[in-house]
Order: sequence, then C-alpha cells, then structure tokens
Amino acid sequence: MAVTTVVGNPKRLSRTLAAAEAAAAAIAGAEPRTAPIDLAELYLDGIEPPHEGFEAALARVRGAQVLVVGTPVYKASYTGLLKLFLDQLPPSALEGTVAVPVTIAAAAEHRFLADLQLRPVLAELGASLPVPSLALRESELPELDAHLAKWTGAHLPALAAAAGRAGVGVPA
Repeated sequence: MAVTTVVGNPKRLSRTLAAAEAAAAAIAGAEPRTAPIDLAELYLDGIEPPHEGFEAALARVRGAQVLVVGTPVYKASYTGLLKLFLDQLPPSALEGTVAVPVTIAAAAEHRFLADLQLRPVLAELGASLPVPSLALRESELPELDAHLAKWTGAHLPALAAAAGRAGVGVPA
C-alpha cells in the first residue's frame, strides 16, 4: 500500500507535519511509506512550479494509493501554500487515489472550516474521500495517539476497502 503525506503548513517541520505523518503511519500499519512532502521545503526559495522538486512531488502524489493531506486552519480555510500546490496539479491528478485530509485548528469552532473547502478540491482532482477527515484541535495534539486510535478504529476498514487492500493498517 503506497501511503504518501503532503503537508501545506508554511512552517518547516511543523506540528501539522508530525500529525499528518502519524496519521499516515497509523493508516499504513506495517506497510512502507514514502517520505513526506513538506510544501514549506518544496517552496523554500519561493520557486514557482514547474521545477524539478515539484515534478518529483507530483510523481509521488500520483503514485499514492492513499494520500494524507495535512493543513492547519488559516483564516477559515486551508493554507495558501497547499492551494498553490493543488492548483498546479493537472486535472485528474488524483484519479484512483484515496485522500484523507488532516486538519488542525486552534479553536473548536474552526475545527471543520478547512475541511469544508479542502474535500471538494481533492474530489475535483479525482480523489476518492470515503471516510471523514481527521479534524483536530491544537489542544488535542498531546493526545494524538489516542485520537488516531479512535479515528482508525472507526474508519480504517472503510479506508482499506476503498484503497483495495484489506490489510491496510494491520501490523505484520
């Protein structure tokens, strides 16, 4: 099972990256994963796509069976950095890919705001979104493992079925 993570937090090595990577690990179980695509690194020098790093990221995104897309909630939406990346993807770039948004909000009332706008964009790019997003508050990050266990317990079977692999998330 090819599980890839892309994170749109403009801060390098962010808590969003850590949470999305933890979610990808929980989904993949014992299966190998690719290194995360940290968009803060990809666009570090403000280089606009297409460029070599973007093309490599695009190839990894297209090769993913499951794509974990992480973003903090910024101004009631997902980040502009993630939007820049998604806007550069060709039509149907996520065809055949199961996507799992992971959003992190500072306040409870903002918890689902990024998700409301991110899911339609991922679907427009061809992704399948068969399970609810993992929507977290910053205050929940210290108990991330417990939240991941609850989320995977509820949604991993449907996610695995959609990805075409019953063994997703099952340790060897």
